[in-house]
Amino acid sequence: MKTEPPTTNGVDQGSFINERNLQWQERFEDELIMHLERDQFVAETSRPVPRATLGPRATAGLWALRVFVVLVSLMVIYTFIDQLH
Repeated sequence: MKTEPPTTNGVDQGSFINERNLQWQERFEDELIMHLERDQFVAETSRPVPRATLGPRATAGLWALRVFVVLVSLMVIYTFIDQLH
């Protein structure tokens, strides 16, 4: 007998993260970290995190944000220098 996952208003509840499970997992990880010695804690927190794999839209959005920040920075620098005179 096959059972369907519960749905609410046609939305599959299996696609959402269960908040209680997430909170329990965070508490469990915090509890584990709490019992580490200082050198173990430093070694665990200084481990590098692998680079995230992003889609082409996210990559393009981040590049657009970088260009925007550079342009606004140049405008601020120009305005600051212009106001010195």
